[in-house]
Amino acid sequence: MDLIDLRSDTVTHPTPAMRKAMANAVVGDDVFGDDPTVNELQEKAASLVGKEAGLFVPSGTMGNLAAVLAHCGRGDEAILGNQSHTFLYEAGGIAALGGVHPFPIPNQPDGTLSLADIQASIRVDDPHYPVTRLVLLENTQNRCGGVPISLEYTQSVGEMTRQRGLKLHLDGARLFNAAVALEVPAAQLAEPADSVTFCLSKALCAPVGSVLCGTRDFIYRARRIRKQLGGGMRQAGILAAAGIVALDEMIERLAEDHYRAGLLATGLAKIPGMILDAGTPATNMVFVSIDADQFITASQAAARLADEGIRVQVVGPRRFRLVVHYWIDEKAIGRTVETFARVMKG
Repeated sequence: MDLIDLRSDTVTHPTPAMRKAMANAVVGDDVFGDDPTVNELQEKAASLVGKEAGLFVPSGTMGNLAAVLAHCGRGDEAILGNQSHTFLYEAGGIAALGGVHPFPIPNQPDGTLSLADIQASIRVDDPHYPVTRLVLLENTQNRCGGVPISLEYTQSVGEMTRQRGLKLHLDGARLFNAAVALEVPAAQLAEPADSVTFCLSKALCAPVGSVLCGTRDFIYRARRIRKQLGGGMRQAGILAAAGIVALDEMIERLAEDHYRAGLLATGLAKIPGMILDAGTPATNMVFVSIDADQFITASQAAARLADEGIRVQVVGPRRFRLVVHYWIDEKAIGRTVETFARVMKG
């Protein structure tokens, strides 16, 4: 029985083209800056998001942490969403390792932060308060349904931060999903931000890594922080080679994932007792819940699905997140819907 894994787009395996590129990669010592494949990846990544330079890091969490530490000093404050990945899922790293004070404000249903809330959260100059230094946005916004954040909104936040002398970091883990969904180049979506990260190991199918991009001066500082965090890598071109293939071959096909997520959502919505989140899917994520009058919980349903070779992520007592990716075809979508229907019948 073939396994269908919808828990995340992080479960993808490298494509045959990536494996070939990794086997043939020309490498050097990246700590010395002389791994040609890493350098090629960094230059290509920076160009795609419209920034001067890039830095290959092992994970998006390290990329976001390095960005915050490059922008902020100990005791500074960063404004971010209460549903953001950095606030919820990065082990409190900006506070624990950087001494940066997080100021969480509510994410709106569309994934944005209210401009009024951001403005009201910027501290006045008073020795009692931390210094507001940074605003963080996330695109796509994972916990709000994988929604893409519009260019116009990001530009508004960018203009506000510039006027107030702040920096703007964009956690663009799935930035290319947003670009494809909005039909806007990734470089335009990232243009208002002073720095941006994006993941190679999520929807783009590479086995490891993210890239942090910004000005050359910013990346110089971030490289030192990466070393402090233990992220200095040696012959990392073996990994970077897969990232280059990801950027060359995997971005345009993201529309296929979005289309299949739509098929999955349509199928699940027809099952009695299943409730689709409004607006889902915006990209490659489907959020669906079990009606309160049903006999089964999400955890119970997930266990039964797993027995039939389908893995899903439980995100609430009666709620699932299902993520479509390169290794999920239409046959897998059909089998998933059929299995959900059997499970819901008991």
